[in-house]
Amino acid sequence: MYTIIGGDGKEYGPVSLDQLRAWVAGGRANMDTRVRIAGTGEWLRVGDLPEFGGAPLPPPIPAATPVPVPIGTADAIPLLARTAAPMEPADRGTRLGAFTLDYLLSVVCALPALIMLPAIAISGALNGGNLARLVEIPGMILAASISGMALLVLTVIQICMISIRGQSIGKRIVGIRIVRVGDGSKPGFVHGWLIRQFVPKVISAIPYIGVIFFLVDSFFIFRDDRRCLHDLMADTRVVKMP
Repeated sequence: MYTIIGGDGKEYGPVSLDQLRAWVAGGRANMDTRVRIAGTGEWLRVGDLPEFGGAPLPPPIPAATPVPVPIGTADAIPLLARTAAPMEPADRGTRLGAFTLDYLLSVVCALPALIMLPAIAISGALNGGNLARLVEIPGMILAASISGMALLVLTVIQICMISIRGQSIGKRIVGIRIVRVGDGSKPGFVHGWLIRQFVPKVISAIPYIGVIFFLVDSFFIFRDDRRCLHDLMADTRVVKMP
């Protein structure tokens, strides 16, 4: 049985001689690939093995406590060594564009109330009388209900997208996403929305303190890593889509 070191620096095996020959024939290994025979601790070149034209090797010395290694497959060995591309921070302008798009979506959802409530109030003031008031109150309730329902649906969609994809609607349109700082994984509900968005909004609603927090949070975008204060709180960052 044989274990090799693939082009990505990882160990694959142990596998049979036939499998090793298949890897060499398929270009997934070559004569310079590092290989170790089961039961030995010495790494050789594939070309040094007698099965591939090398000189005969001394009999292997059984290991006292063999340690199994993960068994790979032919498909698991890349044809060329690959390294994961580093995640590039999203541009400041792109992040501003995503924020603006999300804000405009909220404004669109609130339009029924923004348009209908003042119109109904003005109409009631001009017409006067109890009949006008009977029409005015239900109209206001209807306008507020439509906008409230639209905003609720939008909020649920945004929470689901951020939790599952790491993207709001605006971020998806401009091609950026939120990831965890440590491993680049998706932020999930807690880090992506609860800590990163909900908590900052609660803080921003506090009189005086909220204004200071909002300004500090906004100016943090000019850090070298472009992480705002809410990113630091949630252990997240915003990166470009690959």
